[in-house]
Amino acid sequence: MTERSTDFRVETTGDAGARAAAHGLTLSASAAARLRHLSEARGTPLMLRVAVDGGGCSGFQYRFDLVGSADDEDIRIRNDDHTALVDPVSLPFLSGSVIDFVDDLAGAQFVIRNPNAASSCGCGVSFSI
Repeated sequence: MTERSTDFRVETTGDAGARAAAHGLTLSASAAARLRHLSEARGTPLMLRVAVDGGGCSGFQYRFDLVGSADDEDIRIRNDDHTALVDPVSLPFLSGSVIDFVDDLAGAQFVIRNPNAASSCGCGVSFSI
């Protein structure tokens, strides 16, 4: 199944916005729909903060947090008025990636489809470049 990102925008100011657009990070329609569902369930707008940290069994790991506000330096990736936030340090590790949401036999979770990952662990949270 191919999902298409509608109403995709990268929003920030100055050089960070140009860097985000150049890196081609996108938020899928299924991730935007999940953010909509979570926001409605909690009765408040939520954004998904995505970060890359050192650690995990493969060297790097993704971190996902639901937040109500953005930091000044955050890069905002939008789809249908729903937002993912990425800090400038994590952005290069996510170049060309898709922030997605999957619901399958392994569970329901946000995932990163990262074309730069040389390998990843079985859970899909840890990766190497």
